[in-house]
Amino acid sequence: MVVLVLNAGSSSLKIDLIDAEAGQTLAAGQVERIGAVSSLASFRLGDAKAERVSLQAPDHTTALGHLLDRMREADGPDQDILPPIEAVGHRVVHGGEQFAESALVDGEVIDAIRDAFDLAPLHNPANLQGIRAAQKAFPDVPHVAVFDTAFHQTIPPEAYLYALPNRLYRRHKIRRYGFHGTSHYYVSRRLVDLVGLDLQASRVVTIHLGNGCSMAAIRDGRSVDTSMGMTPLEGLVMGTRSGDLDPSIVFEIAEKEDAPLSEVHTLLNRYSGLLGLSGYAADMRDLLAEAADGDVRCQQAIDVFCYRVKSYLGRYLAVLGGIDAVAFTAGIGTFAAPVRAQILAGLDGLGITVDPAANAAADGTEARITTDASTIPVWVVPTNEELVIAQDTQKLARAARQSPFV
Repeated sequence: MVVLVLNAGSSSLKIDLIDAEAGQTLAAGQVERIGAVSSLASFRLGDAKAERVSLQAPDHTTALGHLLDRMREADGPDQDILPPIEAVGHRVVHGGEQFAESALVDGEVIDAIRDAFDLAPLHNPANLQGIRAAQKAFPDVPHVAVFDTAFHQTIPPEAYLYALPNRLYRRHKIRRYGFHGTSHYYVSRRLVDLVGLDLQASRVVTIHLGNGCSMAAIRDGRSVDTSMGMTPLEGLVMGTRSGDLDPSIVFEIAEKEDAPLSEVHTLLNRYSGLLGLSGYAADMRDLLAEAADGDVRCQQAIDVFCYRVKSYLGRYLAVLGGIDAVAFTAGIGTFAAPVRAQILAGLDGLGITVDPAANAAADGTEARITTDASTIPVWVVPTNEELVIAQDTQKLARAARQSPFV
């Protein structure tokens, strides 16, 4: 089945046309800076180099229309390169407690996505805009919502409850949800296969390090803990997000800076993390380059980032009662060898010894980066969230076609 995968952000839209059966990406494109004076779009067929153009895209509907037009132009009237789209899969960041798996988009799902606006104010509204735009473009094919939070719905109450008055959970569902679920699902399954583990008797940790960062402790194929919380702000240090901090700091900042809570919220989400610590950049590549030239603050940002990941790795070692394997993924996790080396340094006593040559050579490809003597193998495993979305969409779309009630 050929599935169009949509990932709609607050100011971006990414599409991937995937043959879900073969696991092959047939075409891909994205539009950035939606709503700005000038937007930037790129598109490619297969593994060809992406063509980038400037355009005006005031909304997601316009952005999707542009990408679909590019797809039709690339296909050409006489070439017939791309097969017809049979279903559309949508990445949705927050499904609340309602969804432990993907779901066909209907009125109930739309309402649930809208109900979670408060939990993911930067993401869910944009996700819904993407769904609306795609439904207009493809009214006659099944649409499926794949939730970032779904994989973590197996986390037990002792891990997802905050130590707050219980009425706040009952009334407002204030609890830890976790995110990057499709990435942690894919990488953990792939890691189990690479190491040769039995999924139903496995204990693995997946480390998703990009602009957004999260970790997951996964036992027997099920998530039992993860670093992000009710929102994507909790946990590791990220590109612009603070990660864990003392809650009293929020009120201290508001008082000392004479700032409303809305400004503090923006500060913690958009101006903290690596950007805030370094005062220079949120991109790890820039920080590594500046640190190599002697910039103390950039090096300190890297140190704090790596320390937080290392501390969570130790935490999950305790949660799982031992670890069978670890995987790094996402932009920093798959490409930044110095960061991986610093995170894993000094863990020989826990059974993790980095192979410097293997680590340096692992640049965006699947590779083991620890020595053969390590009792806990550590791998680099590039994620493929789009394939997970496509395969889930295929499964539900086929089931819908077979059901007499749909």
